Amino acid sequence: MAELFGIRDAYGETLVQLAGENRDIVALDADLSGSTMSKLFAQKFPERFFNMGIAEQDMVATAAGLSLAGKIAFASTFAVFAAGRAWEQIRQAVAYPQTNVKIVASHGGISVGEDGASHQMTEDIAIMRALPNMRVLVPADALEMRAIIKFAAREQGPFYIRSSRMKFPLVYQREPDFRLGKADVLREGDAVAIFATGAMVFESLQAAEALSHKGISCSVINISSLKPLAEETIIACASKVKKVVTVEEHSIIGGLGSAIAEVLSEHCPRPLQRLGVRDKFCSSGTSQSLFEHCGLTATAIVQSLS
Repeated sequence: MAELFGIRDAYGETLVQLAGENRDIVALDADLSGSTMSKLFAQKFPERFFNMGIAEQDMVATAAGLSLAGKIAFASTFAVFAAGRAWEQIRQAVAYPQTNVKIVASHGGISVGEDGASHQMTEDIAIMRALPNMRVLVPADALEMRAIIKFAAREQGPFYIRSSRMKFPLVYQREPDFRLGKADVLREGDAVAIFATGAMVFESLQAAEALSHKGISCSVINISSLKPLAEETIIACASKVKKVVTVEEHSIIGGLGSAIAEVLSEHCPRPLQRLGVRDKFCSSGTSQSLFEHCGLTATAIVQSLS
């Protein structure tokens, strides 16, 4: 059994490290710092931490104001509230004026589990991808989350960074060199190209290994930069295979599957199979049972390609 690591823990720990190096970094939360792990920042730097209460719209607007005063503002809450409840404020006060606000949305996707459909955000990537000036990032593991938070702190302007409630295994052996618009080819293959994001990267690697024993050679590409996309890498990988598959803990409408389809339709037409949440709300259950229900396990990926 692979060791599990928390992406939201990596966020909190990295933010504390960066804040120790840069006094301009501030953190805001909407009464969920114990869950988003911004509590680590609050404990270390209470004078630079702002708990806005259950007022996500106020949190985003305040973060934008702090950024205009020269601060690097990290704002955290659950994805369903960050992308949903505060969407207008993100559009008007962050994306449109390109303020230096980094929205780190925890509890994305169906792996929220027992909290049920009301808290399982499967539309956030679609919503954020549609906003001009917004960079949309989904780390594949805790090490990539560290790299992404460091990158976002250095880079001026808006970011939407999706985190997770669940812990899952590492994909990388060391902290990767993250860059915007970069995709990492983690496994080479010549029959199927599997483009995956977030927790689905590990599942896809497991599936590719199992499929290799069936004589099906798969490449696996980590798409952690959903916007901007690594179009050249996507085209190069797709051009070598007969079929493309996307795997995401998100609706197949507007997320990774849609993003890859856009690139393929314009530059490199290929048969495409999208694995994800199929235009429905899920229900309460463990993360694993919901992954099984939606066909988002290594076993399900193998079955879909066998």
